[in-house]
Amino acid sequence: MSRIKDQMPVLIMGTGLIIYGLIAKTGALEGLAKALHTHKTLDLQITMTLVVGAIALLGAFINSAKEPGNSNFDTFVLQPLGGIVLILVMAMAIRWYMEPLVKIMSKSLQPLLGFKLYKVLNLNYVVLGILAGVVLTNTWGIPKFAAPGVKCARFVLKMGVIMLGARYSFAELAKLGVYSVWLVGFFVLGTVFLVLWLGNIFKQPKSMTGVLSAGMGVCGVSATVAVAPVVKAKSAEMAYTIGTILSFGIICMFVFPTIGKLAGMNPVQFGAWAGTGILNSAQVAAAALAFNAVDIKTLKVAEIFNITRVLFLPIIVLVLATWFGKETGQKLSFKSIVIDKFPVFILGFLLLFAMSSMGLFSPPSHYKGKYIDVSYNDRTQVTSEEWETLNNAMSKNAFSGLSTEQLEAVTNLIEQRQIAGNYDDRANKKEFDHVGRSRMTQLEGVLAAAKANQIKLSGEVKSAIKHAVKQVHKKSKTVVTLTNCMIWFFAFGLIGLGMQITKKSITQAGGWPIVMGVISGITKATLSFFVVLWLVKDVVLN
Repeated sequence: MSRIKDQMPVLIMGTGLIIYGLIAKTGALEGLAKALHTHKTLDLQITMTLVVGAIALLGAFINSAKEPGNSNFDTFVLQPLGGIVLILVMAMAIRWYMEPLVKIMSKSLQPLLGFKLYKVLNLNYVVLGILAGVVLTNTWGIPKFAAPGVKCARFVLKMGVIMLGARYSFAELAKLGVYSVWLVGFFVLGTVFLVLWLGNIFKQPKSMTGVLSAGMGVCGVSATVAVAPVVKAKSAEMAYTIGTILSFGIICMFVFPTIGKLAGMNPVQFGAWAGTGILNSAQVAAAALAFNAVDIKTLKVAEIFNITRVLFLPIIVLVLATWFGKETGQKLSFKSIVIDKFPVFILGFLLLFAMSSMGLFSPPSHYKGKYIDVSYNDRTQVTSEEWETLNNAMSKNAFSGLSTEQLEAVTNLIEQRQIAGNYDDRANKKEFDHVGRSRMTQLEGVLAAAKANQIKLSGEVKSAIKHAVKQVHKKSKTVVTLTNCMIWFFAFGLIGLGMQITKKSITQAGGWPIVMGVISGITKATLSFFVVLWLVKDVVLN
């Protein structure tokens, strides 16, 4: 009877999941899912809830029927099951309900605030998951039945980091331009070593210093998650790093555009500065649009510099793995770093990164599984209704406010019914691709100008152009699948890590991590400002 009572929470969760899955299968939740914009995940919701619910019930019955044992099955399956189910239930609730609700509320506040709060504060499943774990452990505490399962969080998080490698490719660097690679490379490595030096000055733990250096130097949350296991960072240290990055980025988002305008920066210069000095991708985009919402060039350059910084992640992982081995007194050799001590999961990350760079998942030039395909084919054509809308708008002189290049791009879209190069030049793939991409950029500029109310276009016209642009932005199905797996691994792992962040662990770290983050962030922002003004004039990219 006692064992059945111990398994009651798992039995309740399993039963609840199966009931939810059966209700969703009837279609009763379709209206709610559409309101939350999660209706495309209904099939996944049904499958996950039924499968996890069945496993929970089966495991609970086995645990209640047998004596606890020390076999591998007991240690790695039966004992952690309760915690695993609890975290999965929380992850599902966050992915399918809490995150969509936060987005909806944020959009409703956008007219008042002038920006989307969830993007600026990065209130996605990553941050919400950590917060949910922190709230649970510091209020009710971790339930006894869930404690063994919470310990699985770091292992699952490592699996997510492995999947992260498939989203990036070194081939992307070839198209970014010399300035972006050298500028970002200098400031990424410079910031990493500055934080490591500050950590030594302020006598901070090596784990705290290592994870903060990656977060402040490379790409914020992703770098923090990837490097944490390498330097054996604690959950509270990860929380400090993520909090410092997001807080500093919010300030930069408002300060950068003001300084850029006062300094007389041109669109390319500001894009380069924002992409180098601000870490969070959403904050980079917000700052670029705040500086210049009309010309798409600012946002494009900022994104390119931001992408360049992200692609330095594998290099920084290797640098910090070597540094941590040296600082912890290990005798450094190829065998000790790569074979004996180097984390196996990072080798998995590098393997997927190498496979991605060779084009095994997607064209080698992809970024996060996305790539541009302006080839001439029937699949990328606009619909007959969209073509008629554009043609009628052109005959009524609706595009009179466009620049010459933009008007030519719209004219060509109507003539070819899709974004592509010149049909007669299709044998010259390089020229054909270049012309098609240029036309895509001009059409994106048309949409940006319409959004900023610089030109007046009907909703139907904007929709037709958006669809044409969307058609040439492809996604690799393989990378999308790996990314979905990564998202769930991260959701699970970060909730579990959040459960390990107690008030005591946070207060023990003190305020030095924030001081180090502010010093390194201001230093990078200031130096990159002057370097960009000095080196970047107008056009740095083809």
